[in-house]
Amino acid sequence: MTDTLHTPRTAPQQPLRPFARDPRRWEEEQSRALLTGHVCSDTTCTGTCEPPLVHERTGWGWLTWTVPGDGTLPDLPRQIGVLTPDATLKQRLALRWLTRHPAHRIALTATSPASLRFSTVLVGIISLFAALSALSHGVPTDVVLPAMLLAPLLAEALPDRLDDRAREHVRIVEGDAACQYLQRLAALHTNIVQAAADSDRYELRRSAEIGQNLLWDAADLLQNEDTRSASPRLIDRERLMVQLADQVAQTVERTRAEPPSSEAGQPRGGEGPLGPLPHGFEPAARPTPSPNTDTSPLKGYRPMTPSQPDDAVRTTDVYLLFAHEPYYPGDGAQEINTTLVAAASLLHPQVQQPDGARIHDRLTQGRKPGEIIPLSTLTHELDGGADWPAVGDWEKVTTDLVQLVHARECDALSLGLPEIARALIIASPHSHVRAFDAAADELIAYGPKDRAAVLAEVDRFLAVLIAEQDFWPGDGLLPPLSRLK
Repeated sequence: MTDTLHTPRTAPQQPLRPFARDPRRWEEEQSRALLTGHVCSDTTCTGTCEPPLVHERTGWGWLTWTVPGDGTLPDLPRQIGVLTPDATLKQRLALRWLTRHPAHRIALTATSPASLRFSTVLVGIISLFAALSALSHGVPTDVVLPAMLLAPLLAEALPDRLDDRAREHVRIVEGDAACQYLQRLAALHTNIVQAAADSDRYELRRSAEIGQNLLWDAADLLQNEDTRSASPRLIDRERLMVQLADQVAQTVERTRAEPPSSEAGQPRGGEGPLGPLPHGFEPAARPTPSPNTDTSPLKGYRPMTPSQPDDAVRTTDVYLLFAHEPYYPGDGAQEINTTLVAAASLLHPQVQQPDGARIHDRLTQGRKPGEIIPLSTLTHELDGGADWPAVGDWEKVTTDLVQLVHARECDALSLGLPEIARALIIASPHSHVRAFDAAADELIAYGPKDRAAVLAEVDRFLAVLIAEQDFWPGDGLLPPLSRLK
């Protein structure tokens, strides 16, 4: 019951051009090349000359451009590098290292192709004078000479070693065919990144992260294979990137078209009270606060007090809501990080037993028909999780349920909840989640009312689905715990 990707309505963007957002930077680089470098022209250059290269760093990697001799803009990058997704500071420093200015080399002889880095020659001269000074101060020769010879060798070899280490964190694509393909994807991803930077919407940020993964996968294929052998997989990634860019463009259009009144209090269409929810998710009415909010139970939270009888009435028409490691379904780019299943799916034979049956027993005791029970609510009822070992391994059971959903062995509502909404689902019913709002420079606290609002959103979406047909918990279910005696 997850949405598939729709057919894109927008056309692919124009290919990237050098420093499109900062034309003055290209003019500066071109002027520098004319003054200090060799700019190739058709009349004066041979096939062996090396044109100057200009590196344009981006948030996702870099593009390397050559400087044409006629003053025009280059149409195609000579090289494209893509940084690994979720790059650390060390990995971003590796990107800057790889895009440094090329080293100046000094030829050993006029006829020999052998050469040394200028830095190597400089280190050699410095080490020579340092060695003479050390010898004059009585330092042993067997210490001075090896150090004097080792310093220039390190200066010559160390940059190449660092290059090799830095390339582990990037994928570098060269060649006209490969660069032309990746340039199209990079143009789409650049627009997605820019849209995310200009907005605080959750789905735009997630789209930028997904686009980075698609760009990385495509660069990995192009680095290790030719475009012909990798063509089917490259087409799949380009299709997903085009659809992702189309979704982002539609989101931006909807945001611009929203009336100003929506910002004053009412939640926007397709967006929950704590942020955007999956495609097709209609906003539910905010729960009406009770005069005594401290004593009114929240939806999904019904404490099981010690005085409650063990043979309490079982309500089978309830649902389990649990968060898990995010994944991306094969038929779409929407991240799935939370899943809702019918309680009876816990009795599926592919779920670890008797753990699933025991959790089912706790889940269905004393509930209201149609209730959505977060896993964190069960944890709260089980003395904050201290009693989980006596019930079952909830981690293994939820992992099995996710696998069951992947295999389409049961119906499920797969959700990509925003960060705050997901955090509230994970937290216990009375907990608070705090987030820093950089725009307002203040700390915002989300509490039980916000958690109830998230559950109301999920309940509203679930009601639309089960109005068409009931949730299928799977086949071959085991009997409930009371019948296992």
